[in-house]
Amino acid sequence: MGLMNSLKAKLAPAKDKVADLAQQHGEKIDHGLDKAAKLVDEKTKGKYSDKIHSGTDKAKGAIDRMGHKDDGTPRSGDATPPPAA
Repeated sequence: MGLMNSLKAKLAPAKDKVADLAQQHGEKIDHGLDKAAKLVDEKTKGKYSDKIHSGTDKAKGAIDRMGHKDDGTPRSGDATPPPAA
């Protein structure tokens, strides 16, 4: 068994736990990201506003992907369907 396979096997339970937490608390995480982005934007006086918003959007997308199964279907217990594209 290679090193990468060994690491993947050991980290799989943690990945599942993070995915479950992202699914359960996605709205709180999104709110926290928005709050942090607003604070940083204010502190930089809007100089990096476009980069801050881009990073925030990417982080939210990652959280959304973590909260769903690999095939794109919601995890069990997910009350809200994914947004239509």
